[in-house]
This record gives sequence, C-alpha cells and structure tokens, in this order.
Amino acid sequence: MAPVRILHAHSTFSLGGKEARAVRLMNAFGGAAVHTVLSAMPGRVSARDSIDPSVDVHFPVEAPSLAGRPGPLRLHRLARYLRSFDLVLTYNWGAFDAVMAKRLFGGPPLVHHEDGFNEDEAVRLDPRRNLYRRLGLPGAYRLVVPSHRLERIARQEWRQPAERVERIPNGIALGRYLRRPEEAIPGLERRKGEVVIGTVAGLRAVKNLTRMVRAFAAMQETGSRLVIVGEGPECERIASEARARGVSDRLILPGFLADPARWLGHFDIFALSSDSEQFPISLIEAMAAELPAVATNVGDVQTMLSADNRPLVVEAGDEAAFTAALDSLAARTDLRRAIGRANAARAASEYGEEEMISRYALLYGEAIGRPDAFTGARA
Repeated sequence: MAPVRILHAHSTFSLGGKEARAVRLMNAFGGAAVHTVLSAMPGRVSARDSIDPSVDVHFPVEAPSLAGRPGPLRLHRLARYLRSFDLVLTYNWGAFDAVMAKRLFGGPPLVHHEDGFNEDEAVRLDPRRNLYRRLGLPGAYRLVVPSHRLERIARQEWRQPAERVERIPNGIALGRYLRRPEEAIPGLERRKGEVVIGTVAGLRAVKNLTRMVRAFAAMQETGSRLVIVGEGPECERIASEARARGVSDRLILPGFLADPARWLGHFDIFALSSDSEQFPISLIEAMAAELPAVATNVGDVQTMLSADNRPLVVEAGDEAAFTAALDSLAARTDLRRAIGRANAARAASEYGEEEMISRYALLYGEAIGRPDAFTGARA
C-alpha cells in the first residue's frame, strides 16, 4: 500500500510543544507516510532536527505562503497546492488560511489542531479571529484540542458541534524521564545544599518569565538558582530583569536544549509562570521526572497535577503567592520528593505516549477512509 502523503502546515516549526508532538507522530508512523512541512515563518524550522533520519520528510521552498492577506486568489492557489496530498494537518492560528482555503475551494481531508494562544489572545480572544474560525472550521474533518478549556472555547466561542471536536491530551515517553540525567546543563554546576528551580519555555511574552524572575528574587530561601531553558525574543528582557533585581549571578539562560529527558533531572523544582497555557507538555515532562511544580492557574494546569501539588498553583497576577510557593518547596526536601512522586504517579496513569499516538493514528486513518493506514504506529 502506498504511503499516505501528509501536509503539515505550521505557524512555525521551532521545537515547542505542538511541534514536538508532531515530530513524535511522524517518527511513529515510519514508512506509512511521506511528510511535507510548511511554516508560515520559513526560517523557523529547528524542529526538523528531531525527525528520525529514516522518515521521508520534505521542506519545499516553492510552496504557496501560509502568511498574507486571505484574498480569494491567494486562498485558491493554496487550495490547489493542498490537492496534491491525501491528508492536511494544520496547527493553530498561523496556519488557519489553509483551513479557509479548504473550506472555500475543497480539497483532501483536513484535521485542524489548536494548542493555545500567544500574548495577543492570552487575556481575551480576538472577535475577528473567532469569526474567521467559525467560518473556516466547517471545512475540517475534525478540530483537535488537548485541554478541557480549549474544548469549551471550541464549542462556545467557535460554535463547533460536539461531534467535530476531539480532545486528545498530550502524552510523552514517560519512562525516559525517570533516568538519571545524562547531559549537563551549560553553566550549571551543582553546589552542595543548592536548590535548582527550572523551567522550559519559548522566551516569549506570553510565558511571562520576568514574573518568574521577580518571584525568584523575592524568595527568602536564597540558596537557590534559576534555570530558564529556551530561546526567543524575550531573552534580553529576562536578563535585564534579573540584573535589576540583583539576581543575575543566580540566573542561567543556556538557550535551547534538545531532549529534556536527558537533563531535566537536574531541576529540583519546576516553575511555570505563563499568562496562557492549555495542556503544557513541559509540565508533563516535569511530572514524569518526579518534580514538584509551582505554576500559574492557566488552562488545564490545575487538573493536570496531582492533588498534592494543586495547592502550589497560584493565580497569574499573584506574584507574592508564587514566591511563597517556591519558598515552601525550597525549604523542604521531603515535601519536594513526596509531591514529585505523586506527580509521577499521575503522569504514569494519564499521560502516556502510546495512548496519544494510537488516538491520532486512528483519527487520521478515519479522516482518509483508511482506518488501518497507520496500524502498528508505536511510541
């Protein structure tokens, strides 16, 4: 049977949560599919380095752009391009013009994925984008979301019928995170008695990492360091905040590091300070690594964590509560270990990669009328 020709349309293909999930699915499908990846920002394709070399994947330069004014001629050209594939997978707002092209001019089955919002919709959804989504989404075979909150938004704000919305929680290869760290974090040398607070995030405004720096600087427990792993436009602003708060000597910004399972175990506490999240993979990874978490109450974060950890989830605007939660964990090794074990147990019961891959494989197969197209896909 010929491989399924799949087009992946992304806003960017840098290695964030949704891109990491897409890469895991590509790797799991193996020879059952041939993949083409488009990015609305063609230079942002760093996730390609995580694709297994045996996977047949292409990054064309001659394809129509996903960015630009959504005029009829441009959308028609995009729709013509879509017709050369068996299945189209679109991801978030930056790729939504492909959804609208399918809606207006037809084409192969299309599954749209929404994973969350940037700072421009972190507090309030854009009414014009809501309308555009309402108009375009009837052309999709399914809308896939990872969180209960996004499922509610899809039903209420985008007015999608229940049968068209599919919630598939994110999952990871849990066992890899229980091993001892295999790689060092550049710039971090553990000191006796030191507590390492860490996070993994794109350095973007919606992650509000300056909030994390301020909360860290206000801690009573000063025998700690803060590690922020990631890259993005907010890097200098984060460093500047640390200098202003007098903690630049205790902040480490190592940049992007691949494969968190190899180094996440260097953290003692995981912190998440975002203004908007849905179902963050970084939090699942931290849970699998037996880490306790201090987090803002966004998306499904509260319900993702173990019951023991939930008192350490604070409202996004309450920096004093964020600091207090960090202090409570930094002061007690026994509490960190107990909560970390509870988080790992919850991750093991809810967020395994095998179930996630099976559900996507079945959905994509059904979309093209070949339910067994990806039979045997494995984590």
